Amino acid sequence: MSEFEALVEAVTKEVLEALSGGSDACITCLGDCAAHSSEKVRSVVAAGASRVSFNGRGADVPIDLAGFIDHTLLKPEASAADIDRMCEEAIEFRFASVCVNPFWAKRVAENLRGSDVVTCCVVGFPLGATPPAIKAMEARRAIRDGAREIDMVINVGALKSGDYETVGSDIEGVADACRETGALCKVIIEAALLTDEEKVIASRLAKVARADFVKTSTGFGPGGATVYDVALMREAVGPKMGVKASGGIRTRDDATQMIAAGATRIGASAGIAIVMGGSGEEQY
Repeated sequence: MSEFEALVEAVTKEVLEALSGGSDACITCLGDCAAHSSEKVRSVVAAGASRVSFNGRGADVPIDLAGFIDHTLLKPEASAADIDRMCEEAIEFRFASVCVNPFWAKRVAENLRGSDVVTCCVVGFPLGATPPAIKAMEARRAIRDGAREIDMVINVGALKSGDYETVGSDIEGVADACRETGALCKVIIEAALLTDEEKVIASRLAKVARADFVKTSTGFGPGGATVYDVALMREAVGPKMGVKASGGIRTRDDATQMIAAGATRIGASAGIAIVMGGSGEEQY
């Protein structure tokens, strides 16, 4: 077993033991985190906090949830008018970004020019099965067209085959492309297709590759974000790396639970409903 494989195995064992109750506390907390005391954390959110740090005892209380949200439209039938509307909404509600397929990156960047909302683009989406060099090239093209955040999909088949070197180099290629221009790299692990151990390994590989975020789902897989997966990913990457919850998040309560579990970004096309306190259907 290589030194890296030994490290992954040790971290996986520690994370799973912590979340299963096999130890008295998480790796980085004293037993009062979202994984072990979720009801305690939710009571804080219910009392008025819309963001609670997963690691530690402090609370950050923003005015609303908008700054956590990537306003997302990934439907294949999305039209130019749909894209323009999403950009207008993102500026009005002050979302973090507008997340689209690569074809629309330039249009979104033009629409958002002069605002604080950034252009986010998916890469290797939604299957993650394109060669690493193509993903890196796709990322560079999207960045050239104006994207400042890239959401890439890992090679799920390689991960499940135990080919961690390929998965790691795949992520690293896109992360390197992002660092060249200061863009953020988010790594979609498609958690619904993975075992808990694989989720931890994928998250750790993203951290080793110096990505900025790990993300739960594409929204096109068999399941979306869960509080448990967000907590598991947060434990795996530690307190400093971003965690994005995406897929099936339709209400303010959904979003606040994800944030309580450790999410620092929410991917949703129901962003307006979340901010306004209602409910909505995700359109991707």
